[in-house]
Amino acid sequence: MSRLVRRAVLSGSGSLLGLIGGALMFTPKEFLEMSHVIVERDPGLMSELVAPSGVLIITSAFMMLGAIKPRFANTGLSMGAIVYGSYGIGRLISMALHGLPSGSLVAAMVIELAVAAVLIVLRLASTPHKERRIAEAYTGDATA
Repeated sequence: MSRLVRRAVLSGSGSLLGLIGGALMFTPKEFLEMSHVIVERDPGLMSELVAPSGVLIITSAFMMLGAIKPRFANTGLSMGAIVYGSYGIGRLISMALHGLPSGSLVAAMVIELAVAAVLIVLRLASTPHKERRIAEAYTGDATA
């Protein structure tokens, strides 16, 4: 059951990341307008907006690979947690510094943080017992 859940989460969150990355790469202006973000078609600005799409697409590919090939699952879980988590935390910091964005961007932040949390939990749950003991010994978190 755990493997099935891990595969479902990797394929679902990986697909979502790939769709967002693809939309950001090929139709950045229109994609951002859905969140009430209006941008001009300045080539420099478009370059800055499209640049992160490559990271999203590559991470999506690793997550999908992890859903198909179990030996890549932990890599996909880790990469997904980093990307989703960094986007969510970045939005949270932006809200503190710049104010509240549109409701759809707040919802995106909540979803990103929730997906990151699920990916982290699945990654930690899939850590082999020996690795977990080594990590506990290193951090001092071992229980008696």
